[in-house]
Amino acid sequence: MSIRFDEIGERLKAYRLGRGLSAEEVAESLDISRAAVYRIESGGVVKIETLERLAAILKTSVASLLGATVEYYSSPLAYFERMRQIEEQADQVVAHFPPLSYLLTSDAYAGHLKQTLVESLPPYVEDPRKAEAEIEAVIEILNERKQARKRRGLSVVNFVNVLEIERWLKLGVVGRFNISETELTRRRLAARTEIEHLIALIESQPMGVQIGVIEENLPNTTFQLFRTKEKTSLGLSPFRLGGDLPNIRGGIAMLTSDAEPVRLYEELANDLWRRALKGGDASALLRTVLNRSAIAKPAPKKSSSKVA
Repeated sequence: MSIRFDEIGERLKAYRLGRGLSAEEVAESLDISRAAVYRIESGGVVKIETLERLAAILKTSVASLLGATVEYYSSPLAYFERMRQIEEQADQVVAHFPPLSYLLTSDAYAGHLKQTLVESLPPYVEDPRKAEAEIEAVIEILNERKQARKRRGLSVVNFVNVLEIERWLKLGVVGRFNISETELTRRRLAARTEIEHLIALIESQPMGVQIGVIEENLPNTTFQLFRTKEKTSLGLSPFRLGGDLPNIRGGIAMLTSDAEPVRLYEELANDLWRRALKGGDASALLRTVLNRSAIAKPAPKKSSSKVA
């Protein structure tokens, strides 16, 4: 296996962020300078002894840092950072990330997502401020990914499950259920806005965006294929940013370039794309789902005029 020091550096940064450690803290633990830590994360040559010490600090394995095995991430912050890193080099991303890929959401969705993630925090959280800071860090990385997609013109193939969409429209963009009817109406309208944005993408057919609508149940585990000229990587994640109640606190995400799992998911993606509705058929079905969701658009405000 050839050693890619740039990829080692990327993994180190992702694991460091996931552990909530600053470069200064890692440098202090290794008894090296902060500049040395940044140099390693930027792709500088690193000794195996240093990697062993880093793996212990970051609570992972040298094999994972080298990319010689499956990378496991219990931290959503670390996993989304790895996704961001890989997408910077990818030519295409094929994703089933219910209810839809964050890369294709509207600009307004970040605010709704933060609200749902904060309100979904369990009551036993010891440090709510720290938990909210982690949520903000996750959303910042998600927004960096979205901006990079637009900047690079990254090709995105997104599978959307119509059953997931319909459930989302019924539940609304919520992180818990004990909210008022008035607020629930507002949250369901937020979900409707996202589906209307999705329909607009399907109908406008922007370059690099392909959306397939699936009419059958799919596994709850999200998957993403990151295709580059050199290889294809597979990401599997339990983290959810909508659809059901959001989850970025429990579960283990994984990332691998091993041939067998990549081949199986490539076959799954090809089969799903063959069966998916596209273009006008896809947007027509989503409009039907919107209509039967009974979520009314807010009436436009009438301008008041005074008569002299």
